[in-house]
Amino acid sequence: MLKRKTPIYKYVLGLAVALLLPLSFWVFVKGCAKDQIQMPAYHIPVGIDTTWEDGQAYVDTIYHQVGDFRGENTFGESFSINEDLPGKILLVNFFFTSCPTICPPLMGNLRMIQEAFKKNDSVIHLVSITVDPVRDSSARLREYAQALAADLDHWTFLTGDRKEISHFARRELFLSSGPGTGGAEDMIHSQTLVLIDRERFIRGYYDGLDTVDLRRCADDMGLLSLEKKRRRSTPIP
Repeated sequence: MLKRKTPIYKYVLGLAVALLLPLSFWVFVKGCAKDQIQMPAYHIPVGIDTTWEDGQAYVDTIYHQVGDFRGENTFGESFSINEDLPGKILLVNFFFTSCPTICPPLMGNLRMIQEAFKKNDSVIHLVSITVDPVRDSSARLREYAQALAADLDHWTFLTGDRKEISHFARRELFLSSGPGTGGAEDMIHSQTLVLIDRERFIRGYYDGLDTVDLRRCADDMGLLSLEKKRRRSTPIP
């Protein structure tokens, strides 16, 4: 049985101030015109597309769209990020339950983000994927989530095939590998959070242990919740 002396969220007593439970953010957004708000940038350009409409040429950068990941959730059920979370804004990270270093404060920070958004916007969903699927079974993840006081309606924990986890992290989210220690750290094990919009474009990378970056992440999540669709192509003069 997974034992924990101190709840993980005790690591983040100062984060509530940093995030301001983003009440001030919502006041700010509602008080600004749309053209004054800078939306989170798109990441990972993969090409250029030119289209014509009513005799006008438009150029558009093509960005990478994140492919699906299918794993097993805390209830032992098959779970697809794209099929089971359609239209959701995702904040994705990688961890493992026996991690004694960065994971406890990182996961505690995610819990604070969960608390900040759960009453404001149901479109936000957190996804945490273990990099140690051999030891992190569905039951173990469920126990870990319970100790974390995670709301499983808005936060999904996944395990799965090791190669597929590695492929998703490296090829779909473009995260670099960890040191070659032969352990769980051989997989993607970092404090990076990846923000993905409704259409599965990557819109941000954040240091999950840095309060300034966490505030930026929270603001970007709020902005994406207001975004309706991808921006129009740029006209060619």
